[in-house]
Amino acid sequence: MSTVRTRFAPSPTGYLHIGGARTALFNYLFARHHGGKFILRIEDTDRERSTEEAIEAIIQGLTWLQLDWDEGPYRQTERLAIYRDKAEWLLQQGKAYPCVCAPEVLEAKRKEALKAKRKPMYDGTCRPKDRSDAESIAAALRRSSTPFTGTTIVEDEVKGPVVFENSELDDLILVRSGGTPTYNFCVVVDDIDMGITHIIRGDDHLANTPRQILLYDALGHTPPQFAHVPLILGLDKARLSKRHGATSVMAYRDMGYFPEALVNYLVRLGWSHGDQEIFSRDELIEKFSLDAVGKSAGIFNPEKLLWLNSHYLRSRPLSQLADEIIPFIEAKGYPKPQHPEWLARMIATLAERAKTLTELVDLAHFYLSDDIHIEEKAAKKFLTREVLEPLKQLIQKLAALRDFNESEIEQAFATILHERGLPLGELAQPVRVALTGAAVSPGIYEIIAVLGKERTLRRLNSAVEYLQRLDSPG
Repeated sequence: MSTVRTRFAPSPTGYLHIGGARTALFNYLFARHHGGKFILRIEDTDRERSTEEAIEAIIQGLTWLQLDWDEGPYRQTERLAIYRDKAEWLLQQGKAYPCVCAPEVLEAKRKEALKAKRKPMYDGTCRPKDRSDAESIAAALRRSSTPFTGTTIVEDEVKGPVVFENSELDDLILVRSGGTPTYNFCVVVDDIDMGITHIIRGDDHLANTPRQILLYDALGHTPPQFAHVPLILGLDKARLSKRHGATSVMAYRDMGYFPEALVNYLVRLGWSHGDQEIFSRDELIEKFSLDAVGKSAGIFNPEKLLWLNSHYLRSRPLSQLADEIIPFIEAKGYPKPQHPEWLARMIATLAERAKTLTELVDLAHFYLSDDIHIEEKAAKKFLTREVLEPLKQLIQKLAALRDFNESEIEQAFATILHERGLPLGELAQPVRVALTGAAVSPGIYEIIAVLGKERTLRRLNSAVEYLQRLDSPG
């Protein structure tokens, strides 16, 4: 087999969405599996809708997902002369012809066909009876000539053979009257020019494929191998949209998801390898094949993605998390922690409870800020007059500790509990509320050790002052 060459060819009219990212991923994995090349091409001939911001967003998204391309990004707007030359060649070969039908006439014919419940196809008004007299006419639409009879078969790697009747395919516009080449024409010219061997894309492109195959034939080239993968749907089985949650790849980055988690999740939306759920990048490259791509639509389940992300969070080295969490800390307005080791210790107490980096920051509020709000319900239940003296005693013991570590902290608690005949919860819960503002948190000894002596004593003293105010008259 010749060197495999795949491509991802987005139109830069918006962000990189989930469906596009999966298409890019499948092309990337297929190329890497076969030791081939993965090409990035920006299809920006629609100048009204294409933007530089969208191009940058697409590149950012692919870069974040670590889908590194081998060639490109090529831009179609830099290749217009190539398309014009190919269109002229088709005209000279009698495989295309100029069409001088006015746009309003074509629109009227389209509406008339729809009204009569016919397929709105071009009626071939300008199709020359003698192909040899087809010449280039300035400011005219140029159309390819489609056979009237027979069939065009798409030998699809996912769907199997798909047959199209040529009589159902009208003549395709190659170049518009203003000189702009059309999508289907540019795609074929580019894929030939770039030596693309396999086209893996969403099955919403399947209807374009027979016309593109005919263009390959007209240009004297064998078509690449096609693989049309099912679309991604929401839980309600409707096409994935914003109402199903975020659809932008970068939105998931900003919500604190990991690129490995999103890649792992996206590849499983339509592809499987037994019952395995979690894959490393190397495993995906080793195992990916088109024959394991299913024919049914992938159902996007945000909860499954969240579960997968939590797996990657828990299995990540603390030092790496300490680096990755800093932008999310700063985005919430907290000061940047100056000591990575302290940050890693903080994360260690919370990682089992968080599913994303943003959730991790939210849980870490009482570590990252001294401006904590004590929940009214928790204060009423646990910060009662009965804990005033035990708290005072704990403050004394903690203040006296030379080594402020979990073992010494636990011993201080144990001494007080033994002397007063208290169960752990009757001291630990008031302390937890005083330190975190809530009744649920990581282990109390861990919290105190990470907060440190100064911050712990300051918060416990504030709790004592609160309890003393409860006892004061008035």
